[in-house]
Amino acid sequence: MAPNDTNTVSFDVNGLPVILRRVTSNEVVAANLYLLGGTRQAGAEQAGLEPFLLDATERGTQKYSRDVLAEKMARLGSLIGVDADHDWTTFAMRSTTATFDSTWAIFADRLMRPTLDSGEVELLRGRLLSGVRQRRDSPDAQLEYLADSLAFDGHPYGIAPRGTEASLRRIALADLRKYQREQMVTSRMLLVVVGDVDRAKLERVVAATLGTLPKGSYAWQPPAPPPARPSAVAVERRDLPTNYLLGYFPGPAASSPDYYPLRIATAVLSGRFFAEIRSKRNLSYAVHAPFVDRAVATGGVYVTTVDPRTTLALMREELRNLQEGWITPRGLDQLRQQFITEYFLDNETNADQANFLARAQLYRGDWKRAARFVEELRAVTPDDVRRVARQYLHDLRLAYIGNPARLDESMVKGF
Repeated sequence: MAPNDTNTVSFDVNGLPVILRRVTSNEVVAANLYLLGGTRQAGAEQAGLEPFLLDATERGTQKYSRDVLAEKMARLGSLIGVDADHDWTTFAMRSTTATFDSTWAIFADRLMRPTLDSGEVELLRGRLLSGVRQRRDSPDAQLEYLADSLAFDGHPYGIAPRGTEASLRRIALADLRKYQREQMVTSRMLLVVVGDVDRAKLERVVAATLGTLPKGSYAWQPPAPPPARPSAVAVERRDLPTNYLLGYFPGPAASSPDYYPLRIATAVLSGRFFAEIRSKRNLSYAVHAPFVDRAVATGGVYVTTVDPRTTLALMREELRNLQEGWITPRGLDQLRQQFITEYFLDNETNADQANFLARAQLYRGDWKRAARFVEELRAVTPDDVRRVARQYLHDLRLAYIGNPARLDESMVKGF
């Protein structure tokens, strides 16, 4: 992504903000419609409502029956999918340049005019409930749910984007229809298209479809960071061959100058965890310090181990070393180069580029900030890394799945 990005433009179509990046090197078109608000829109009581609604649109629209939709999509070779996240829900379309118009017609019709047949909705509800139940079958999936619930209790990030059994059962057909009627407004939307589509064509198809929706009065604002809280532990007893630990440290807003230093600090910590816990002592096959990229950036610790006491002690020691010591300029430069390489690898596909542009627009206020990634990364100093480690990486809130007898909960207070 060059600093002067002449291939990308932004414009407005009847109240709907659009970012278009013209890519002529391949035939794929990625169109992501971001429905803003995420878990804040329905709240905890009806968590999962928006992805439930968008999934239900696959079961038929006023123009296309379920079977006709399936047949048309198969013939086109296109895809339409739903990705629920804490800050927004993505309604995503993938087509070729040749099938863009036909796929867009289905994409827009699903969003604007779903049938929401009661029988189809109940069939889908059963499938969604089964999916939520299966979360417990995966220790990692359940661990992530517990960690978010604990670290962000009372905050939108503590709500499961796909909902819970209780919330999905609570959502009535009338709720879906009301949400469709009231929340599908252009002020809640951001459309990002990456592919070989010219601006005039995109403006035309958007104006004839999504651009006819009401504008509404929604104004996007990132959620506030959660209040400071002391360390805590949530334990779920399981008879497993190993024990699973995931804890979070809520960090700064993604728009903060501390965002990139924290991202690097967690990468440094990941490397030290791997060297000390896996390579040197063989206490784990999976250990790292996650960085969760949301409007409120989050650092953390993750490990699976048969010896949680020793492992947590080593993690705590490596964290203190980061907070009290220094990363060398050479070590920092190596990390920067690694991030830059990953940046280009992560933006190889049109869909990846769409997500990167959207995050820059929504988290940092301007899609043009995406082109400054390398510049901002190179501005991080060793002092910045130590400072953010001290400022944010404390008061760990840890989720644990495994044998409670192997965990010394008092050790968490040392983080």
